[in-house]
Amino acid sequence: MTDSAWFIWVVLPLLIFLARITDVSLGTMRILFVVRGARRIAALLGFTEVFIWVVVINQIMGDHTGMFHYVAYAAGFAAGNAVGITIETRLALGLQTIRVITSEPTQSLEKDMLAQGFGATRMSAMGLRGGAMTILFSTLSRRKIPVVMRLIEQHLPKAFISVEDVKTIREGQLPLREDSAFRMRLQPFGRKGK
Repeated sequence: MTDSAWFIWVVLPLLIFLARITDVSLGTMRILFVVRGARRIAALLGFTEVFIWVVVINQIMGDHTGMFHYVAYAAGFAAGNAVGITIETRLALGLQTIRVITSEPTQSLEKDMLAQGFGATRMSAMGLRGGAMTILFSTLSRRKIPVVMRLIEQHLPKAFISVEDVKTIREGQLPLREDSAFRMRLQPFGRKGK
């Protein structure tokens, strides 16, 4: 069966394409777990990623391959990047800090954030052009960022907003999900505050 024209020119390129999507997606996830310090998950993903890659390369270098197989390999790589990013976005692992800088009053935004269970720290600042500014910081799960962004856009549509990944936290009031088996461990101080 593996020597039939149908297998060599249809099934094998399709398998190569799907395998490349899988291994590149795993590679994207592995990098994210490495950055977040999750060694065991990163190692398991790395093993699986390279195992798939070796199997696919073995097929590509076989006697029955041609340009169609190489195109399937390259297309799988390209599609795997898109799939990996989509998976990472949907999982939304980790924490992010959102920073809001505005010259407008922030009390109504703060009230709505507290009502929805989000904390924030407010600081007074002075802009280089001489204006009084308010800076709000809030660290929360990446899944909650869109909710807070909508609140900010509602209350302060002209505010400057920046969002950054957080690798390490220590103390504070951040509510981490203790019940999740897939909870991200933040090294070295990933623990619930006082």
